[in-house]
Amino acid sequence: MAIDTNLKTDPPKLMQAIREAMSGTESVQERLDDFVVAIQSSMRVNVASIYLLRPGAELELSATEGLNKSAVHKTRMKPGEGLVGHVALTARPLNLADAPSHPLFSYRPETGEDPFKSFLAVPILRGGRTLGVLVAQSEDARTFTEVEAEDLLTVAMILAEIIIDDERVGGKKGALKGISLAPIKPETLTGKAFAGGLVRGTAHLHLPPVSPANLLAENTPVEQGRLEEGIKILRASVDAMVSGEAASLSRASKEIYETYRMFAYDRKWVGRLREAVSSGLTSEAAVERVRNEHRARLMKAHDPYLRARLHDLEDLANRLIRALGGEQVGPGNRKLAHDAILFARELGPAELLDYDRKKLRGIVLEEGSASSHAAIICRALGIPLVGRADGILDLIETGDPVLVDGEAGVVHVRPLPSTSDGFDLRINIKGELKRAYDALKVQPTVTQDGHAVSLQLNAGLLVDLPQLDQAGADGIGLFRTEFQFMVSDFMPKLKEQTTLYRQAIEAAGTRPVTFRTLDLGGDKILPYSDPIPEENPAIGWRAIRIALDRPGLMRYQLRALVAAGASRHLRIMFPMVTTVDEMIQARALFQREVDRATSLGLELPAKIEVGVMLETPSLAWQVSAVCDHADFVSVGANDLLQFFFAADRDNARVSDRYDPLHPAALSVLKFIADRCKQNNTPVSVCGEIAGRPLEAITLAALGYRTLSMPVTGIGPVKAALLKLDADDLAKVIRPHMTVESRLSSLREIVQDYCTKNAIPI
Repeated sequence: MAIDTNLKTDPPKLMQAIREAMSGTESVQERLDDFVVAIQSSMRVNVASIYLLRPGAELELSATEGLNKSAVHKTRMKPGEGLVGHVALTARPLNLADAPSHPLFSYRPETGEDPFKSFLAVPILRGGRTLGVLVAQSEDARTFTEVEAEDLLTVAMILAEIIIDDERVGGKKGALKGISLAPIKPETLTGKAFAGGLVRGTAHLHLPPVSPANLLAENTPVEQGRLEEGIKILRASVDAMVSGEAASLSRASKEIYETYRMFAYDRKWVGRLREAVSSGLTSEAAVERVRNEHRARLMKAHDPYLRARLHDLEDLANRLIRALGGEQVGPGNRKLAHDAILFARELGPAELLDYDRKKLRGIVLEEGSASSHAAIICRALGIPLVGRADGILDLIETGDPVLVDGEAGVVHVRPLPSTSDGFDLRINIKGELKRAYDALKVQPTVTQDGHAVSLQLNAGLLVDLPQLDQAGADGIGLFRTEFQFMVSDFMPKLKEQTTLYRQAIEAAGTRPVTFRTLDLGGDKILPYSDPIPEENPAIGWRAIRIALDRPGLMRYQLRALVAAGASRHLRIMFPMVTTVDEMIQARALFQREVDRATSLGLELPAKIEVGVMLETPSLAWQVSAVCDHADFVSVGANDLLQFFFAADRDNARVSDRYDPLHPAALSVLKFIADRCKQNNTPVSVCGEIAGRPLEAITLAALGYRTLSMPVTGIGPVKAALLKLDADDLAKVIRPHMTVESRLSSLREIVQDYCTKNAIPI
């Protein structure tokens, strides 16, 4: 009997039919068959068909109601071939009144589609991946309505989640004759190693797709209200991001933020969300569907600008989902499976600390940077972190087995047995090395030629403090005080700051603790303050510059430090000092707080040392002058070298363009060490290079006797230093550190020296 296709779709009936198809416990094939029957009946069309993408990149007719059943699992086409292939390739719907007359129409006689004129096809999308195509056809030549197209898009989204869930848990019943929709093949992606270590575990998505059980709304008007309230909260947060700062923004920075705000107010984006909710989806499912559509289209674009816009839309979608859930920051507080590997686009320090450390084994990010606070915390906690693993979120499912190589920046997803076996061997070797390092932790670090070297820890949180004893560190050479500010929802009170600093001093016992005053600005934005966009934040308004321009916050912190150091040894240092005058001004601020405590009769520290972080080439050439005003100098090698080579270490395109063992860099480091020695001013190095054995022994050869590093570096560096003759290595590298040197690095020379002298690196 012919179907009256002039009748419009009944959305409630369609959604009810889909609910019934979802509620069964059939195999994947049976559920697909139920879906096409539900679509054909509820949409009052002659044909409903599902085409799914095979692993060999062919679309296969997998279920139909209206075409010849004998064509199921036989009719195939490539993406771009025919109308169905065109929809799969472009990830866009196609609505035609007379399909056979279209130039891309590809006739397949085995399907029996001769009498059907009208054609509506929509992509089946999930996470930006095209899984297949959903098609509706009718005998009469007509254009499907916008409502019908929207309904089919809604069904396509639900279908993607349902069949992947069925496939994942269905076992043998989940087999669909060779078609695999969830990612199942082994994948290996190379990113950047931001925190070292080797771990295996199971994947956990930081912001997972909406659960199939929460896709369909029970009350559409209520859901529409939720969406409108979420959009209102989202827009208010975006407005706050730029409000009050317009006058101080550069033109380029202002345009970036205004473009971001434009997306939040974009009528088309919001309109698509409203349409999705009106079709019967929950607000979260609507956000996910529109996100999938944008991702699928923009990921196919080659234009870097268009691909960059994907990040803006992703961030807006994430913000909106958090707003819908009543959250103000990250999701946090989510339970983890044992041995979880966390996957995210980006991760803030507060979000990271909300997860159970006992279960969190590693982290993989699509973005991220080596200097982000999440990366710094991971290094402090010994959690391997791989960043800039581009596209990995489209290849991963919660529960997938994963191997994370934080040494090489490689991630193995669903690894082959041979890959797992080789990885386990490396883990075992690393475990043996750790046991060897543990045996050395009580042994003083003295080189073969009698130079004692103090190995200290970089820290910033209470969770770091037990590692002092675990690693056998000689103290805390860098306590990053801004962490407490960044992982809080509100400005830490004076008492809270004082308590943290005192706990650090007490945990160290007689060992020194060096507190770095707040290093804010640049990429370090407080959650409770509005960011100030800058064209080049690394050399913008940050650290000591903020402190001197807005001294209230600095004095508040210095007051807490003086109180925490009562009757104890207090060491503080100021970051990002570029001129001697800045050091003089900063020290004067500290003295005002000491004088205040004295006038109030408060107990003062038994000993006070005020130092400077040398992180800029300008201060390097004035090191003798700054020694007149500093009790000690700490070389911040990360920033110093990035400024020296004019290469942003957070920029993947240039971050590897220089080597810390370049003769020019070593010459600057030696110049600093020599001048500090001449002025009887203790000098140390804190930064990533201090925690790498090859670089650490080179620093010792240059005259540095105090190194501060992540906890993972102490064992390997100590093992290398115990085998080193520092003066002998100095003789080897000194001839290559002249202005006449033509070498681009001394790395091979130092490596050869280590090989000949059995120094473990």
